[in-house]
Amino acid sequence: MPRDTLTREQIVRAAIDLLDDEGLEGLNMRALGKRLGSAATAVYWHVGSKDNLITLAGDEVWHQIALPDLATTDWRTAATRMATDLYAMLTRHSWLVQAFGSYMIFGPGKARHDDHGYAIYEAAGFTGAQVDQAAATVFTFVLGNALVPAAAASFTKKLGRDGGNAEALMQESMAKAHEIAAQFPRLRARLDTAVTDYATAPDNTFQFGLQAILDGLEAQLSRSTPSDLASPSAAGGNASADTRNGDV
Repeated sequence: MPRDTLTREQIVRAAIDLLDDEGLEGLNMRALGKRLGSAATAVYWHVGSKDNLITLAGDEVWHQIALPDLATTDWRTAATRMATDLYAMLTRHSWLVQAFGSYMIFGPGKARHDDHGYAIYEAAGFTGAQVDQAAATVFTFVLGNALVPAAAASFTKKLGRDGGNAEALMQESMAKAHEIAAQFPRLRARLDTAVTDYATAPDNTFQFGLQAILDGLEAQLSRSTPSDLASPSAAGGNASADTRNGDV
């Protein structure tokens, strides 16, 4: 595809597809240009650098998260929907979890998500810094749950790039992990259960944890006075600025 007909939007969409297939380590301009039928130099001309492309792709996928209408949806339902959508998005695009550690992923897509998240916790009754704390608590829980499947996806892609039979290499790695686990009583007791594969957890683990966190936030609201919720000192001083700097 010639440079004058190639668009930034086309490049970003193709980059997301390549990242989904090959992971963060598998993205390079030559491979992306091949997918687009264009030279790598043309891709550079539109996006500037690989780092900038990852930032653009990382922000674009945040648009996939639906924003519940707070005029017709209670705050807990809205929070549950957004957190569940976020978890699904991070699992679908597991490379984004890796990118958080090396790239500044913030643009219109993430800003749209974050702003609506704050609106949800304001609707719940939080004020001041506790809005940021509530949003940060849920976000870090979702991100933590997405880390394990993201690591598993990255590991599987790495085995494939290293050559050989990826499935056999995975089985070999799991066998070694089982040998280690067998030395510890509680892990040994779980080796014969369904929850023995890398990156697995009991069914509904995410839903269980999310509802437990929302229960805790609701309890916090019920035992806090209006002055508690509004006071920056009661909410941890600079927590609001800290969480914004952390792109929650």
